[in-house]
Amino acid sequence: MSAARPYRYSHAGCAVCALQDSNLSAHEAVRTLVALGSDAQAANEGHASAAPSAPGAGDEIAALLTAGGAAIPADSPRLGGGGGGPRIGRRLLIRGATVIDGTGAPPIGPMDIAVEGARIVEARVVGHPHAPITMPRPAPGDLEIDASDCYVLPGFVDSHVHIGFPQQAKHGPVAPTEYVYKLWLAHGVTSVREVGSVNGLRWTIEQARQAGSGEIAAPHITPYALFPLPEYFHKTPEQARAWVQSVASVGARGVKFLGAQPGTMQAALDEARKLGLRTACHHAQMSVARMNVLDTAGWGLSSMEHWYGLPEALFTDRTVQDYPSDYNYNNEQDRFGEAGRLWLQGAEPGSARWRGVLERLLQLDFTLVPTFVAYEAARDEQRARRLEWHDAYTWPGVWEFFQPNRDAHGSFHFYWTTQHEIAWRRNYQRWMAFVNDYKNLGGRVCVGSDSGFIYNLYGFGLVRELELLQEAGFHPLEAVRAATLKGAQLLGREHEVGSIEVGKRADLVVLDRNPLVNTKALYGTGAVWLNDESRQVERTGGVRYTVVGGAVHDARALLAEVRAIVASEKDRRGAL
Repeated sequence: MSAARPYRYSHAGCAVCALQDSNLSAHEAVRTLVALGSDAQAANEGHASAAPSAPGAGDEIAALLTAGGAAIPADSPRLGGGGGGPRIGRRLLIRGATVIDGTGAPPIGPMDIAVEGARIVEARVVGHPHAPITMPRPAPGDLEIDASDCYVLPGFVDSHVHIGFPQQAKHGPVAPTEYVYKLWLAHGVTSVREVGSVNGLRWTIEQARQAGSGEIAAPHITPYALFPLPEYFHKTPEQARAWVQSVASVGARGVKFLGAQPGTMQAALDEARKLGLRTACHHAQMSVARMNVLDTAGWGLSSMEHWYGLPEALFTDRTVQDYPSDYNYNNEQDRFGEAGRLWLQGAEPGSARWRGVLERLLQLDFTLVPTFVAYEAARDEQRARRLEWHDAYTWPGVWEFFQPNRDAHGSFHFYWTTQHEIAWRRNYQRWMAFVNDYKNLGGRVCVGSDSGFIYNLYGFGLVRELELLQEAGFHPLEAVRAATLKGAQLLGREHEVGSIEVGKRADLVVLDRNPLVNTKALYGTGAVWLNDESRQVERTGGVRYTVVGGAVHDARALLAEVRAIVASEKDRRGAL
């Protein structure tokens, strides 16, 4: 059997692919587009020309990656019943649940939650724990869930995701969207912020439309466009403004930055604010010496991703990171290895500089999306590599993408040492202290997993991030709130989702173990426990149902489907 050819990016006007297929390298193809006039707005005005047009605004990175041999994921099948659902009734009733409402309030129950269409219409306390229910209850539904031994939470918001990554196609077909979406849903994720739309903005917007209309089983998707590489595009502030206008016009809800020339980035942030777009930034090392988090937050940036730019804002005895003389940013082990020594180069916790940065960011209503889980393999690579869910749930191409590889982003464990891990553990202590202090002052901290990189798997990564927030000092209720109401605020959708309240969208998670007692109960693999009655070691927990806009997904059935998808791909590869 011959290997299936990966699906190549084929959006109309993708001249990069055409040029690269003409024996140009990916970078040469992009440079050729620049020479032909790479202003995205001008290139999409439709003027007749013999020269190839540039990709549409927001599609530049997808075009660059696919020109280099990458691919975008196969679409999810349209829903037609069967499998993991969903089940949809005119009136859904969840009876007798203990509710964790997402606001930071403690659990309460038993409660009945009534849903009509996509909305919560009643959320009523109907009694007391361990006592017969004698209080009036809502009218029956045509679809009911007995949650008398269950906990119900708002659906989780994963504030930093990528729907697959095109580079995974270097190791066979890229993981299909069905696989990614079902892992998210099986772990209670009902909304995601797609920061970058690296598979193409228009492709991501179409995925968001299909998810929102219920055509596919997927969380609600908020698409952000990725501001293109500064060395290729947007030489002037005017070009940056035009690009932001273009992505807004096709439906982007935000813009993700990796860095840019400061004046250009200021202009783009200003234009995004004027158009009502939210903004996020991964302050990459190639730009952070010119603008750290204090700078970009002051220019109107909505949120920072990961940690980049924060230690630099805390410098008091230097202005740049203490790079070794032989450092090379394109060497991923250099990049991530030295990053593990960065936080200790900044101000001490509790110092005047430390407090000043916290207070300034708080004043600006700035949001931190730390993605602790995305870097955890740096402090214990062996643990991350042997996580128990990899065997059954990790797509083979994703697993191969995780392996050390000088050409793959994040696959940096070329020769990862004990000293690297010790440095990263110390790094985490300082990083976590800052994030916890910011939360304690009232700052917004959200849960983002950045799954699909560095042994960090979709769905499972969000649960691990909840655990790591608790390691940082968050109360379990604070961690849940970061994944629900705070995430909804970051999306600008707190009036719609993020807490269990009458009138809000019915995005809910139902499970049969208390996640405040043991967050591991949220993992698709559940938690290990000793059953003292049977004297047997058993598995317990796991999400039971995920409700998205009133549609009930059986999380266990979804996980079974994911296992089948992974097993089928392993069989296909074995037959090649």
